Amino acid sequence: MNILNRLHFYAQNHGQDIAIQSGDSFFTYAQLDDLSSRLASYIEERCRGSKAPVVVYGHKGIYMILCFLASVKSGRPYCPLDISIPDTRVEDTIKTAQPSMVFALEEMTADVKGVISLEETKAIIERTKEPIDESCYVSGEDVFYIIFTSGSTGTPKGVQITTDNLNHYLDWSVGLGTCAADKLGKVFLNQAPFSFDLSVMDLYTCLASRGTLYLLDKEVQLDFKRLIPALKESGAAVWVSTPSFADMCMADKSFCQELMPKMETFLFCGETLTNSTALKLLERFPQAVIMNTYGPTESTVAVTEIQVTKELAETVQPLPVGAAKPGTFFEIHREDGKLADTGESGEIIIVGDTVSAGYFGREDLSRKAFFNCMKNGRSCRAYRTGDKGYLDEQGNLHYQGRIDLQIKLNGYRIEIEDIEKNIARLEEVSHAVVVPNIKEGKVKSLTAFVTGCAKPESGFKFSKEMKERLKAFLPAYMIPKKIVHMENLPMNNNGKVDRKQLGGLA
Repeated sequence: MNILNRLHFYAQNHGQDIAIQSGDSFFTYAQLDDLSSRLASYIEERCRGSKAPVVVYGHKGIYMILCFLASVKSGRPYCPLDISIPDTRVEDTIKTAQPSMVFALEEMTADVKGVISLEETKAIIERTKEPIDESCYVSGEDVFYIIFTSGSTGTPKGVQITTDNLNHYLDWSVGLGTCAADKLGKVFLNQAPFSFDLSVMDLYTCLASRGTLYLLDKEVQLDFKRLIPALKESGAAVWVSTPSFADMCMADKSFCQELMPKMETFLFCGETLTNSTALKLLERFPQAVIMNTYGPTESTVAVTEIQVTKELAETVQPLPVGAAKPGTFFEIHREDGKLADTGESGEIIIVGDTVSAGYFGREDLSRKAFFNCMKNGRSCRAYRTGDKGYLDEQGNLHYQGRIDLQIKLNGYRIEIEDIEKNIARLEEVSHAVVVPNIKEGKVKSLTAFVTGCAKPESGFKFSKEMKERLKAFLPAYMIPKKIVHMENLPMNNNGKVDRKQLGGLA
């Protein structure tokens, strides 16, 4: 069922259930459906003749989600932009998107004309009484949302996800970890900003499950004195985040099942889930299921799943990312373009019903990354991920890092993530990030930043001892010159480790 029709059904039959909550503000399913339909009428009347996307600028507010739904109900995709995005990138994105309308639900300092503020949005809804007709809704291959990701050229690329892409994804995601029936009416935790596609996993899986989305804003996430009480108050049963965010929360010993007694499912995506993190979570949340998933923005959030049990976390390192969801197939391509054998590494190619329609306004980039191939007698879209991995005999995918995260040091070609995974094999290490020290365009040395260990009395002695132990796993040329202990690793606004910031500390 189309997510929009599903939401309308919930509004008609469970209208008083809370759909979205941020602090003391919330929308019920009835309010969300009615108000978004009225705003959609305004968008259609104002922008008739143009199906250009609608840009929604803000941060974790309930009106952001209302604007998303209004956009797609009017037949136009939405493009989310978070307040953490620099002004120049906001301007570049809007220039590329050429939107039919821009809602600025927070103060916007970027040079953008004709934006509609939050107060104006509320006034528009108040005076627009007629809801839009359902025949206007996006459907099928109509683009549902466009998320701009960083490009290797420095210019953001707009990934187009169709309505069919999203609906196929939701048919699967509602059953991740626990069955769809068990998720009905549960509280989902939102950690990622809406400009990061991980948020789709919590936002739409929650709404498709008639759940309540509990929004954590940036200020709360960065302040333990507010974060821990907020987690307790949330009543969350489903957790969606990057592993780094969970690692940060575990720095507080009170982060456990007692703090969040209703927690049932951890859904991880966006980064590598380490064995250490999984084992600590299993110990602290014995009632919860931990699911490891993988997928780029171009394949609608995630396309694999595997439950991480204690046995798996203790015996397989690094952890696999799991088997393909229904409607998805993997091909592993060697450098010569031929299919790799089982257990042989190569580039991960994703084929299936959630592969993007391509990059917005960039047919040149789309041709390089996307192609069509035949699966089960029908033509399917396929995406070249640029990720390295292999398939084991059970059909589980093992992610081995980015093909482009390779460096050359003293003549040796080295994969950064290879070093990180081997450092993480040390029992007390929760997370390891390695950054190259570059001078005059060349990599001169490597620095590793690690968490999970007890704070050392001497940084020099700590680094020396760690390097000595790494000789059991790594050749000398791959051992970082310096290993630095950190209480927590810095994270960017998407909840991923901020490698750029660490580079400044190296």
